[in-house]
Amino acid sequence: MRAEHITTTENWDRLDRFLSHHFTDKSRTYLQKLIADGCVMVDGQPARASARLQPGSTISITWPEIVSMDIQAEDIPLDIIYEDEWLVVVNKPQGMVVHPAAGHHEGTLVHALLHHCAGQLSDLNGVIRPGIIHRIDKDTSGLLLAVKDNQVHRHMAEQIRSHSVERIYQAIVHGFVDSEEGTIEAPVGRDPRHRQRMAVVGSGKPAVTHFRVLERFEKATFVEAKLQTGRTHQIRVHFRYVGHPLVGDPVYAPGRKNWGLKGQALHAGQLSFQHPVLDRPMTFTAPRPDYFDELLEKMRSGY
Repeated sequence: MRAEHITTTENWDRLDRFLSHHFTDKSRTYLQKLIADGCVMVDGQPARASARLQPGSTISITWPEIVSMDIQAEDIPLDIIYEDEWLVVVNKPQGMVVHPAAGHHEGTLVHALLHHCAGQLSDLNGVIRPGIIHRIDKDTSGLLLAVKDNQVHRHMAEQIRSHSVERIYQAIVHGFVDSEEGTIEAPVGRDPRHRQRMAVVGSGKPAVTHFRVLERFEKATFVEAKLQTGRTHQIRVHFRYVGHPLVGDPVYAPGRKNWGLKGQALHAGQLSFQHPVLDRPMTFTAPRPDYFDELLEKMRSGY
């Protein structure tokens, strides 16, 4: 590991903003993770990302060793919704993992993108997540944006931080949702009793999901969910919290009837953002996968 020390010369309202300004080659998400992992000290004390800085503050950073990981490009077919020289929008199928992780060292979206883009992907998120701006779960289908250029990556990451990227999902949830529309506002964080899943916890990060009912069935409801924030498993956790877990969800609806699904009935159907180079609004849609529509037909017939 390598240690680095910096002394500030002016006031800063947040530590993570100062680091992003100072280390322009690193993403703010990466720097925030360093802070959360205890790798950043202010005047010899652990600090939060929101820590205020004064002139003369000493910032000590312990940079982790770069792990060399050879990710081989794989010729995996992709459903490309849009592409230009700066970015690519993909309709990810259910069952595909977004980037390499424990137990998933091949066959991921990243492996496919490395082949499709001939290696031209941003590297601000490191060797394991090249080009990845945001993620969707393995068993969630739908739209995902990847970028090819570091400057574009920074612009898009800022849009996501400022909540100006619009992500709209379709889901089938257990039970009869009474309200035609509503908002679920509850903090999401690591479940203290089950560390492999998330939950609504007081110490979690603020999370807001807006929804509206599209169609009701005898034992389930078809809903549209719009993310205001993008926490891990947010839609799945929020609907479980209000008593309507997603149909087929093996983590948040165990033991519930799944109508033969292998994962949650959740599809990222619409993605909107301001193009960071062309400076024009972009909106993309992706059709629901066949399994999703087949389930809707089963429910309409009372199956």
